[in-house]
Amino acid sequence: MTSTLQPAPTSEAVKRPGRWLALSVLVLAVLLVAVDATVLGLATPYISEDLRPSGTQLLWIGDVYSFVIAGLLVSMGSLGDRVGRKRILLCGATAFGAISVLNAYATTPELMIFARALLGVAGATLMPATLALIRNLFHDPRERSLAVGIWGATASAGTAVGPIVGGFLLEHFWWGSVFLINLPVMVVLVLVGIRLLPESRNPRPGPWDLTSVVLSLVGMIGLVYAVKEAATHGFSWATLAAGLLGAAALAGFVRRQLTLPAPLLDMRLFRNRGFSGAVLADLLTILGMSGLVFFLSQYLQLVQGRPPFEAGLAELPAAAGAVAAGLVAGRAARRFSVRTVVSGGLAAVGLALAALTMLSEETGYPLLGTALLVVGVGAGFSFTVTADVILAGVPKDQAGAASAVSETAYELGAALGIAVLGSIVTGAYRDFAAPAGTPAAAHESLGGAVEVAHTLPPHTSDALLSSAREAFVHGLTLAAGAGAAVLLATAGAAWFMLRDQRLESRP
Repeated sequence: MTSTLQPAPTSEAVKRPGRWLALSVLVLAVLLVAVDATVLGLATPYISEDLRPSGTQLLWIGDVYSFVIAGLLVSMGSLGDRVGRKRILLCGATAFGAISVLNAYATTPELMIFARALLGVAGATLMPATLALIRNLFHDPRERSLAVGIWGATASAGTAVGPIVGGFLLEHFWWGSVFLINLPVMVVLVLVGIRLLPESRNPRPGPWDLTSVVLSLVGMIGLVYAVKEAATHGFSWATLAAGLLGAAALAGFVRRQLTLPAPLLDMRLFRNRGFSGAVLADLLTILGMSGLVFFLSQYLQLVQGRPPFEAGLAELPAAAGAVAAGLVAGRAARRFSVRTVVSGGLAAVGLALAALTMLSEETGYPLLGTALLVVGVGAGFSFTVTADVILAGVPKDQAGAASAVSETAYELGAALGIAVLGSIVTGAYRDFAAPAGTPAAAHESLGGAVEVAHTLPPHTSDALLSSAREAFVHGLTLAAGAGAAVLLATAGAAWFMLRDQRLESRP
């Protein structure tokens, strides 16, 4: 007699109840990190006036957060795989909220630098854990693609919302308020997350190798520090030493991972052409875009004279495009192909950056807004699909470490982009023709020129600002051209590296 019993569905095929509510908790964490990464720039002048840091201390206040995050992402992603992603997310969120209070009430530059470093440690636990939990919450590939799209769209929206929220708070409250907004979000995240988020971890994790943690931290901080210092102050023996130390530590990290029975990061993942192609595409895309994005807010405020709140609103089309594209990217990749969507998105960003080579001081908003919209749409398609490829291409037990690799690519790409494209802008700007007797500070940055202009007679001030703005815009168009070349080359590389890649359609 033939049995009519059907095999029970595996846990992989079961759709977990409450998974979309759980996703909303993860989205809160992503939103918080994205907003926090952008509000500090607006608050820096107020912090500088209140705490009176030296120039070096001010740079550390701005940079130490990203240094620490870049150095700890892989280690924290791997730790989450071992002790539990829910546990590390909720512990990290609690710490992020508490340390935000320390940032808000810092009374000295040294305390502020320390608090920003601690915030980086907490922040490094959040992003890898959110993506890894999505990998374990959504076993249906189509649902996972949509969830990743929502995750990416939230990050994009947070980046745009940050300057707007920060501008509003700074107009009505003291600078510490940009940190205190983290508290209510973190309270909701922790209380709801305790109930809704499932725990997941690697069932056979092995020990958390502290030597690998130190090598990763030293390697990434050394490399990112060297890149940023070279961009800001030019090459020096100290910068070269930091870069060499970072490179040696990263080489040691890789060698150690290849010999450990339970490595922090399984280097064999990079043998997967789709995984490597997606990570490389993310790194080069951020590299090509970040320099332009970094200087665009200066263009809007210091060249076109827009107030901070209006400048933040002017950049909204990029976020809107990224949100819209992220929500449909998975469906598009299944209908056309992974490489078509990724390469097409990157090519669109490259062409939009090429259009920005026509920027001038008087450029109207229609051209700028359209270019930003196309950048957002192209990046939304690309980043969402590459994140899906990275998550789908690894065992779910290693989802935390793999997610951290993707986030590290973003951080490294941003540092390299600001350094490389920033040096183009700075190089074109520094030698502008200034009126006789202009202080050297005017040649350091456009912001410096604006400050100096306030101390000069009207006729000399106008001549200085006109020359400085013209040189800055020229440098910006050169950087846009370089970014366009990087993006178009990346689109071509992605076309070959992502061939035959498919997003799963069924669990």
